[in-house]
Amino acid sequence: MGRFKFRKASFITALLVSVGVVLLQCIFFYFFLEPAFSKIIYALISEFFGVLLFTYILLSYSFERFLVTRVQELYKSLIPTTSFTSGVNQANDIELLTSSLKKMNSDKNLEIELLKKEQDFRREFIGNIAHELKTPIFTVQGYVLTLLDGEIEDQKIIKKYLKQTSKGVDRLIYIIKDLDLITKFESGIATLNNKPFDIISAIKNVFELLEMQALENKIVLKFDKDYPNPIEVNADEERIHQVLTNLIVNSLKYGVKKGVTEVSVELLTENKILVRIADNGEGIDEEHLPRLFERFYRVDKTRNRNQGGSGLGLAIVKHIIEAHDEKILVESESKVGSEFSFSLTLDKK
Repeated sequence: MGRFKFRKASFITALLVSVGVVLLQCIFFYFFLEPAFSKIIYALISEFFGVLLFTYILLSYSFERFLVTRVQELYKSLIPTTSFTSGVNQANDIELLTSSLKKMNSDKNLEIELLKKEQDFRREFIGNIAHELKTPIFTVQGYVLTLLDGEIEDQKIIKKYLKQTSKGVDRLIYIIKDLDLITKFESGIATLNNKPFDIISAIKNVFELLEMQALENKIVLKFDKDYPNPIEVNADEERIHQVLTNLIVNSLKYGVKKGVTEVSVELLTENKILVRIADNGEGIDEEHLPRLFERFYRVDKTRNRNQGGSGLGLAIVKHIIEAHDEKILVESESKVGSEFSFSLTLDKK
């Protein structure tokens, strides 16, 4: 279609040039030669078609070569390293150039959409972090200003306010430490200390650590079955301990009274296992699952902030697991429960 349009334009231009040439010659003959048009009419007609054919071929070739050259220059200036360049260098058909330009335009539109999404994500992230920091800062500020007024003399109230101030500072430190950890993983600064350890023993340690919190929430922590023998994995024990803690704490926060958080370990392949943390809690709607591991993303913002935490627990889990070159998965259904699972590599010695 593109070639037809350019050839049509070339033909019309050539036709106009041919008519112009013949008219000029007619005028020349009329004023400077004998007006014997009957003798020269054949010569003029032959000349008309000759000029038309010559001009058409010249213009058609010139138009196409000009366009190919200009489009090649455009590609070299805009996308010198893409796969389009080699195609254009060998192209002799304007339709190939047209299709390549359309694809480039489509790719650019996709890049623009991605940039808009990233901009929206940054805007949302800045808003979230401002909100997370604002709450403890205002808490600390309120108690400190009250104490500075000097109107409170009751030592019990002063001690109470100082404790609340300390809690606000602790929350700020907690958020900053988690942000620092994520930044280190994303920039590649954080390193892993991989060594063999027993994953069953690690899970039992987390159970013991969170026993009081589980009792307060009236939730049972248990294995799906007995694991009499150790299961040795090769990973960073401290980081995996943090992963297990974050996931189990998450299940305790959003579990139901008299509920159950169950951990299981199953063999995936010859050298891989899958650790599952399942609960029968509130569950998560499917629409939230794709964004669940984003920093500060909360399914129910009001309720989740009341539960405490930095809002970075799942983001940290994702970064730690991916730093081990492993996978983390989540399955959940509202009012039914959630299951988080991640893979680990067995220690084969």
